[in-house]
Amino acid sequence: MRVRHKARVVLLDDGHLVFLKRGWPGGDPYCTTVGGSVEPEDADLEAALRREALEEIGATIGPATEVLTLTEPRGTSTVVQHYFLADLVDMDLDLRHGPELDDPDTGLFEPVRVALNRPAVAALNLQPAELADFVLAHVETWGA
Repeated sequence: MRVRHKARVVLLDDGHLVFLKRGWPGGDPYCTTVGGSVEPEDADLEAALRREALEEIGATIGPATEVLTLTEPRGTSTVVQHYFLADLVDMDLDLRHGPELDDPDTGLFEPVRVALNRPAVAALNLQPAELADFVLAHVETWGA
């Protein structure tokens, strides 16, 4: 069975969280973390994470700590999602680049900044559900 690894990040930004808002015409928008597949040229998970943050939202991030791992069996492959927590150091949307931004079928793909509290996170439709549960369980601690 093939195993694919993805590196994703919950970003802290001065009393806020930064996620990606996704959506397609006719569907309900949702939020998810910045991140994506680990590529062969990535030295490790953190290198993939930093590359994805720059590509998707033009971000530089601080030190990253892995906080959650989700494993998803999918037919002939398994996807292992590695979730990190990191501070957002800088974000310049003009630096965004990569296949998601060049694909006309990408749909809504915009950063969203929300208050670092349970009601704001609960209102996001954060996906996957396991990530939402994890963030809701820890958001008050991160804001302390």
